[in-house]
Amino acid sequence: MEINILLRGIYCNKIINKGDYRMNEREILITNKKEIEVKHRDDHEPFEFYKYEVTERKLGDQSYVAFYEIPPSKSNFPYHYHLRDEEIFYIISGNGILLTPEGEKEIKEGDVIVCPPSSNGAHKIINKSQTEKLTYLDIDFVHSPETIIYPNSNKVGIFKFGEQHKFYKLDKEVKLYDAE
Repeated sequence: MEINILLRGIYCNKIINKGDYRMNEREILITNKKEIEVKHRDDHEPFEFYKYEVTERKLGDQSYVAFYEIPPSKSNFPYHYHLRDEEIFYIISGNGILLTPEGEKEIKEGDVIVCPPSSNGAHKIINKSQTEKLTYLDIDFVHSPETIIYPNSNKVGIFKFGEQHKFYKLDKEVKLYDAE
């Protein structure tokens, strides 16, 4: 039987019967966006995106990397902030608006955005172009489980690796885009 434990800041697997430890067996990953299967989501207006996941979210992983393409006049996620995960965005092409606790900020190709894990890091990316997609690289320092707060709709999301995400509003489960 195996269990995952945290040993000196690195997740390890402990083989119970033998009592020994194995470090996470991930290897260096080199890939290209053109080689990654795209996932498209457009199940709730005005949210739509194309996602190219470089890495998956798995127990023991400390980062998550993905490319996002947001079509004109769309957003990929509602305004939110994380309680544990820090997110970094690098704008590859296009321009848009970043909603923040201080208001709207213009974003453009070459910008780097760092969203700390707190209400100070609340954000929503909107593609303001009518004709061009907004493309960015998303790098997250991840934890499981993670709690995400959606202040505009009074929702809480609970994300646990390997399980379906759950969203709650005043003690009842709701869908991600309810009240957005």
